Amino acid sequence: MTHPAMPLTPLPRGSVSALPPYVAGRAGQSETLTPLASNESHYLPLQSVLDVIARSGANINRYPDSGATALRERIAEHLAVPADEVAAGPGSVGVLQQIIVSLCDPGDEVVFAWRSFEAYPLLVTLAGARPVPVPLGPDEGHDLEAMAAAITDRTRIVLLCTPNNPTGVPISRAAIERLPHVLVVLDEAYVEYNTDPASANGIESYRNGQNVCVLRTFSKAYGLAGLRVGYAIARPPIAEALRKTAIPFGVSDLAQRAAIASLDAEREMRDRTARITSERDRVISRARAIGWAVPNSQANFIWIRADEDRRQKITKAFEEAAILVRGYTGDGVRVTLADPATNDRVLRVLAEMTGNGGAQ
Repeated sequence: MTHPAMPLTPLPRGSVSALPPYVAGRAGQSETLTPLASNESHYLPLQSVLDVIARSGANINRYPDSGATALRERIAEHLAVPADEVAAGPGSVGVLQQIIVSLCDPGDEVVFAWRSFEAYPLLVTLAGARPVPVPLGPDEGHDLEAMAAAITDRTRIVLLCTPNNPTGVPISRAAIERLPHVLVVLDEAYVEYNTDPASANGIESYRNGQNVCVLRTFSKAYGLAGLRVGYAIARPPIAEALRKTAIPFGVSDLAQRAAIASLDAEREMRDRTARITSERDRVISRARAIGWAVPNSQANFIWIRADEDRRQKITKAFEEAAILVRGYTGDGVRVTLADPATNDRVLRVLAEMTGNGGAQ
């Protein structure tokens, strides 16, 4: 018996076949299961933002403004930059993909710290460019001297995450000023939580004429992770290229309206981030007091460096306490901050692991 020949099907590019999938923080929510694996806001969106979303829901049968014009103009007003220097996209990671696609030809290089945001090497590889990871320094922050040394004539972007995800360590203003003349993309997804006055501020660097592109998002402090909206501030030729490479209608009308409403409620958002940063300082202080070496995070999470055996033990201890945390194979564990009661549960797990179960 003969069988018909199987039809020929196209195969994925080799770089895609070899690419590991992006690993998101584990999700889940119940009365006892607490999700601290993704750096989402612990709080619901502000009521004024929820009201805008509710009123706008009836319009989802229509396409959004593909240029996100009103949102870009509101961001421009908020940051005191021209609107033609603003580009929006589906989260800051979506805008980052537009940046890499816009600037990198096959074989070009993108330098970034490692460990940093998991999506960086994936997005670079998808664009056909070459990822150049540079190990973090002993303080869990960017080693900018080593990163500068990694720059070649094929380097198109130096990508800096500040505060760094997953370690939470920011980059200093002075260090940014010493970087070589290559486009520096400052990923400031957690900038609203940064209270360190010595830290770099991307918008300040941008206004001072430095060769930077600033990435920000509404996913974290503004609590819009599920709506996927972020933006970049860049010189007009780059911003225009980002708009050209954007997925048409990539930012929904709901997301655009919610982001504008979030900017209008900036003071309330700042009150919320102040609660988180106060809790962050408390948690770090207590974690150190019970024996954990926790770096000076300026984000909405803490980082625990651990080898693989230790990482598995830490992750298991949290799972047994019905808390989901984010483990990084061979490197450590990241724990998102929440309300004081939840953070106390985190501290109890850490205290029990070091034999300080009664610590408060």
